[in-house]
Formats: sequence, C-alpha cells, structure tokens
Amino acid sequence: MTLSSPLLLAAGLLVTAALVWAAAVSARRRTAALAAAGLAVPGGRRAHLGTGLTIAGIAVLAIAAAGPAAMVPVPRTAGTVILAVDVSNSMGAADVAPTRLAAAQRAARAFVAAQPDTVDIGVVAFERGALTIARPDADHTAAVKAIDRLKLTGGTSLGAAITGSLSAITGRQVAIGRDGAAPDIGYWPSATIVMFSDGQNQGADAERAAEVAQRAGVHIHTVGVGTTDGAAVEVDGFRLQTALDEDTLTSIARTTGGDYHPASDAARLDGVAGSIDLRLTVSDEPLPLAGGLIGLALALLAAGAALTVLRTGRMI
Repeated sequence: MTLSSPLLLAAGLLVTAALVWAAAVSARRRTAALAAAGLAVPGGRRAHLGTGLTIAGIAVLAIAAAGPAAMVPVPRTAGTVILAVDVSNSMGAADVAPTRLAAAQRAARAFVAAQPDTVDIGVVAFERGALTIARPDADHTAAVKAIDRLKLTGGTSLGAAITGSLSAITGRQVAIGRDGAAPDIGYWPSATIVMFSDGQNQGADAERAAEVAQRAGVHIHTVGVGTTDGAAVEVDGFRLQTALDEDTLTSIARTTGGDYHPASDAARLDGVAGSIDLRLTVSDEPLPLAGGLIGLALALLAAGAALTVLRTGRMI
C-alpha cells in the first residue's frame, strides 16, 4: 500500500493517540470518583464502547486523509511497438504502387491508427544505419508525423534496423561488436518490432541482431514490401534491378518468434495492421482506498455517537 500524504497520517494518528489517552484518564478519574463515593461503576466495558468506536472512526478517517492506494495487477493491451521502416533507395521501386516506400508509409499509418493509446509507438528509419525519428510514446500523432517525413536514401542494413529498434526500446545504444559479440540488453517481453522492408540487405549482422532480440523476448514481425519479380529503380544515374527477398525477412521473423507478412500489393499492405498480434502485459496500477475508508469511518463515528446517546442521553 502507498500513501500520498504520510504526514497527514502521522498527524491523524497523533490526534487519535491523544484522544485515547484523554479517554483513559477520564475513565480512571470517573472510576476513582465513584469508588470514593461508594458507588458501583455502571456498564463496565460496554460503557466505553461508544467512545471506542468514535476514536476508531477518527483513526480510520486519518488513514483515509493520507490518500492510501493499493497496487493491484491489471492486464492491459500494452507495451512498446517500434515501426522500423526501410528508406533505402530500393524502396523507390514502383512494383507496389505508387512506390514501395509510399505503400509502406500508408500501411504504417494504418497500423498506428489501429493501436490503443496504451501502446507506446516509436519510429525508426533505416538504411545502412538506423535513426530513431520518434521515440516510443503514447502520443501516436508524433509517430504519424515521423512516418510522413520519411525520405529515400542510401542502402539497406537489416541488422542496423534491428539494433536501432532495440536501442529505441531500451533507451540505450545497442550494437553488435566488431568481433560479432552480442550484448545482453535484459528482457523486454512487451516490446515488438514491426519491420517494413523489401529485404534487400547489404549488412552482415541481421541474424546476429535477430538473436539479440530473441534473447530479449522481443518479437520481430516483418512486412515484405515489393514483389519477387522486382522492378528497376534509378540510383545516382544508374538503373538497378531490385526484388523482394522473402527468405531473409522470413528468417528474421522466425528467429524471434514473430511472423512474416507478405504484402505484394497495396491492398494486402493495408490489412497488415489487423494481422499482427500484440501481446498483453500485466502492470501494477494504484487502486485508491480513501473512499471505502471514509465510508467505514463515517459508520464507526455514527455507531459511536448512537451508543453514547443511548447510554448517556447526550451527544458528549
């Protein structure tokens, strides 16, 4: 249990202790006076029940004033989702209209719109490197604006996409060592990476990076943007042929326990948002107890007042 105002509780309990002491002193004096007069003490312990209930009510009220709250486990569709979007030059191919990148942006926006506000969404743009352009946040408008700003540039490194996404999840730099050593980044079971790419990988660390994600409990769902027949794209005055590499994207997804989603046309891309299964998580949330305690305090105070009136014929 937590308290929002511990000082109020301390003050209330001091007042309660003072009332208990005053009631005890008063009772002893009354008993002594009656004994000196040769009279019997009426009522025994029942004579003090009304006073005891009143003091108990004040004590409970003091606890309520301190703002107590119990931490209870609450299941929610929550967690962190990183949208990793390939912005390499091959994503300018038009085998998915109008271009692979534009189709991926449309699908990414649809994915964001389908998520509840309990899911923090971040955006990572990747080519040979990866850059977090929107940190994970419950404000989904920031993610949409980041998706809209994506521009084509450079080559493709799926390994950089994964490590960059893991960096956005953990809040610290994640990288594969020059010797291939993989870092231990802890366990993040409520985090998911959704990667939009044609799979044209020019880096060598994709599988190692996928293994880091797998050990951290992070699922990677890959979305293949393009066609296996491919299309030509112009880069720096050169015309290059590029095609969807489903095998690489499938391997990354399977390594992490995620799924590969083929999306050979815009219509299938638009349906990706509803086909990715985010996991539930359980988080501790505060349950305010003040209302119930105030009700109990009022009941004790009312009972104490009623017993006092019945016994003495007066309120005090």
